Amino acid sequence: MASDLAAKAKEAFIDDHFELAVDLYSEAILIDPNNPLLFSDRAQANIKLHNFTEAVADANKAIELDPSNPKAYLRKGTACFSLEEYQTAKTAFEAGSKLAPEDARFTDWIKKCDKFIAEENGELPTQSDAIPASAVAPSSTTKDAEQVKNISNEMITATAKPKYRHEFYQKPEEVVVTIFAKGIPANNVSVSYGEQILSVTIDVPGEDSYIFQPRLFGKIVPARCRFEVLSTKVEIRLTKAEPIHWTSLEFGENKLVVQRSIVPAGNQRPSYPSSRPTKDWDKLEAQVKKEEKDEKLDGDAALNKFFRDIYKDADEDTRRAMSKSFVESNGTVLSTNWKEVGSKVVEGTPPDGMEMKKWEF
Repeated sequence: MASDLAAKAKEAFIDDHFELAVDLYSEAILIDPNNPLLFSDRAQANIKLHNFTEAVADANKAIELDPSNPKAYLRKGTACFSLEEYQTAKTAFEAGSKLAPEDARFTDWIKKCDKFIAEENGELPTQSDAIPASAVAPSSTTKDAEQVKNISNEMITATAKPKYRHEFYQKPEEVVVTIFAKGIPANNVSVSYGEQILSVTIDVPGEDSYIFQPRLFGKIVPARCRFEVLSTKVEIRLTKAEPIHWTSLEFGENKLVVQRSIVPAGNQRPSYPSSRPTKDWDKLEAQVKKEEKDEKLDGDAALNKFFRDIYKDADEDTRRAMSKSFVESNGTVLSTNWKEVGSKVVEGTPPDGMEMKKWEF
């Protein structure tokens, strides 16, 4: 029975056996998948294990099943705060506070969120520690506080079953994530967004749930994100908070500071991730021109290049003189003096020892 498994999970949690508690709650959820308390309690166990992305997913599911559960909002806010998703955390705490106004924990957390949001916006000096020990829930122990402080900059990896393949591409203003799930009804797909979190759950009856929940490379604007369930895939469009180029979809410790993208006027084709080096075509063109200029020629090639350069840099009268004299003399005379050749037919002048010969047609 699910209730028996839940009771054992609570005992394991009390004894600080958090991994066992998560496993027992998971077994109970398989039996009773519509019980919001199971998801809410598993979220708390995941928070203890620092599985914050999984905790957010559990809290979101609990809220979906029972929007009147203040504990679910508290746990979502706590997990988001640890992920430095301060605005998302504040929204969750505010929703929980409306349901349980007598619970002072919500007020304390909202104040902490306001402080960190102000620091992010440059309104207050940034402290040396991302999350001080005092920033844990009032009921937490000093040990828990130190753990939260130490993992504040930890790389959060998504726990996703390799059931469906996914890929992404980006434009200057948005990232498009595609999950290749064929024939999934729209009501079986749940997508939610945080400041820097994407949470996707696909529930197919009789199968394990697919959960894809990465911490994203950069921040997004949740209110402007959207998704669409198609016949062969789930397409998710994430609006970037800043027009920067994402070198990957997921956040990592080796994240680099990248330059802002320059957004040109009009439409721009999406940039796909590629390992091929880009070419500087302007540099290549300049190099070719320099090689042509420096090219050493001899014989007829050098002579032809000499005449081409004269013709290219000449004025209109000089060009006319060169063309007229060359054509009328059958290639034996090349004059640059238009006054001399412009008013008469230029007769051919063969080289010494040779004579002109007219061809019969």
